[in-house]
Amino acid sequence: MSQGVVGRTLGWLAAGLTALAAAALLGVTAGAASFSAADTVRHLFSLLPFGGASPLTERQAALLVELRLPRVVMGAVVGALLATAGAAYQGVFRNPLADPYLLGAASGAGLGATSVIVFGSEFADDPRALVPVAAFVGALAGVAAAYLLGSMAGGGGTTALLLAGVAVSSFLTAAQTLVQQMGTDQLQRIYAWLLGGLGRGGWDDVRLVAPYAVAGLAVLLLSGHLLDMLALGDDKAVSLGLNPGAVRVAVIAAASLATAAAVSFSGLIGFVGIVVPHIVRRLVGSGYRAILPVTVPAGAAFLVGVDIVARTVAAPSELPVGVVTAFLGAPFFVLVLRATRHRAV
Repeated sequence: MSQGVVGRTLGWLAAGLTALAAAALLGVTAGAASFSAADTVRHLFSLLPFGGASPLTERQAALLVELRLPRVVMGAVVGALLATAGAAYQGVFRNPLADPYLLGAASGAGLGATSVIVFGSEFADDPRALVPVAAFVGALAGVAAAYLLGSMAGGGGTTALLLAGVAVSSFLTAAQTLVQQMGTDQLQRIYAWLLGGLGRGGWDDVRLVAPYAVAGLAVLLLSGHLLDMLALGDDKAVSLGLNPGAVRVAVIAAASLATAAAVSFSGLIGFVGIVVPHIVRRLVGSGYRAILPVTVPAGAAFLVGVDIVARTVAAPSELPVGVVTAFLGAPFFVLVLRATRHRAV
């Protein structure tokens, strides 16, 4: 990258991190039991050696550390995973409409996770640890099916891949519904999971998802220059010493792992993988060495902000996060579809 591109990328990366910090601070302070941002920061410093006394009561401190803080952390993690996975799918398929939820990854992960919720107790004392593994296998299977079907139907172009993803997602969703009917005693838990949300877990869930999140994001962030080479076309990439097939397999696997890690905790939260990468692409340009690192904090800040809206706009009730992202993302998707309808990818 040229010095100008590097400078612009670093500037937007700093802006994304600033937005994430602001959203996180608002996320831990907003709610029925509110306390100031200054008191929040002072309490967090009080947890450090020689950090001084906390201004919060014991109840406020427990609310902050055990409920709101893990929720904000998981919102940031899930948002970063879904947004970066979406950007990676768009790069590896050279398709601006590629997204975890349009390519069968999320529905496949949903089928795997739902199967564990319903049947997992038969194989393990604590089936929660099996959810990310099952979600990963399902996500990978969903993407592979969509890609193969799209390639057979129309060479993997935008329209063929989109239709194949819709078909595969519909099939996997139907299979998921069948699994749900086999576990009616878990129906309320599954239904809440399907709507998407961040308020069900704590630090144990953060520790469970963290290894998968770190592994998936690390591979994706290291693949930026490879995706830029793929954008030149397979023939050009081969002439530069790249193995396009191996790169696609590695990136798809990492993006599927990232999607599975997010879905296994948060349930189905759509459109993050389309909205955030397209906004970032408008800001930093088309190079994935710039898009991927900026997408991480941008996706994190976006979902933390959406979660704040979800739990405050209808207070004291709370909206599912997936419902809010659908309201925001569906019109955005239509705009992207219109902008790319005459372009062959």
